[in-house]
Amino acid sequence: MSGLLLGASGQVGHELHKALAIHLDLHAPDRRTLDLTDLDAVKRCLDHYRPQWVINAAAYTAVDQAETDTATAFRLNAELPGCLARYCADHGALLTHYSSDYVYPGDGIRPWTEDSPTDPLSCYGQSKLAGDEAVLASRCDAQIFRTSWVYSARGNNFMKTMLRLGRERASLAIVDDQVGAPTPARLIADVTLHAWQVYRSRPELTGLYHLAPRGFVSWYDFAREIFRLARLHGLPLMLCDDQLSRLATKDYPTPAKRPPNSRLSVSRLENAFDISLPDWRRQLSLTMKDYLR
Repeated sequence: MSGLLLGASGQVGHELHKALAIHLDLHAPDRRTLDLTDLDAVKRCLDHYRPQWVINAAAYTAVDQAETDTATAFRLNAELPGCLARYCADHGALLTHYSSDYVYPGDGIRPWTEDSPTDPLSCYGQSKLAGDEAVLASRCDAQIFRTSWVYSARGNNFMKTMLRLGRERASLAIVDDQVGAPTPARLIADVTLHAWQVYRSRPELTGLYHLAPRGFVSWYDFAREIFRLARLHGLPLMLCDDQLSRLATKDYPTPAKRPPNSRLSVSRLENAFDISLPDWRRQLSLTMKDYLR
């Protein structure tokens, strides 16, 4: 079976390549080979490889920069998925696409379900929602996974930033009024593989799903757990345990507004694919071990 993976150099794409390459004839053109902002080039790539499974891990993820670089954000997050979806609809291929908690309005404290109303607070969120809508409108076979707070042992992410700052600073203030579930790229790849394997015998299992670990945490408490594990593993830290303080979002202004509530209900995914998603703490421990290796 032939597969095409876009965005293989990113956090999620890297883990997907490791997980999927042994199961199918996987093509993963890099940025030098394929400019993903050139949709004509993307169409030529699709026509060349004729994949039966398209995995779109490519995205514009610079949330603050998207407020001014809106055209590029929408090209990568909305127009590219639409282009891939049209190919899949025309050729009977499966599309796997990744979305974001930023499509929701971010108010309240209840976890969002896949049927919750969307109302993005930022251009990034608007572009991700437009991509979801383009995929669904194509009526291709698609599995869309909305996830939150993605991190891994490689690339730029919150865990690695905290470890760096913990080495460089004696004190830190971290936002404590935004709540979600930190999601390792490795977990996204593992669930993607499982969902594809189940889909092959149950092709009705398409549509929109939330993909995140169980449990919710603020950025502040996520940072505390990162530093606890760092000390447990003997990593050098300048940061003192009592010098990590709480910060309100209003006191840390950013160009793009962040959703205070990024809680995602994962029941639909668990029930559809007969899995139990793990707790975020266990996933952080595993990712920290990946980082140390």
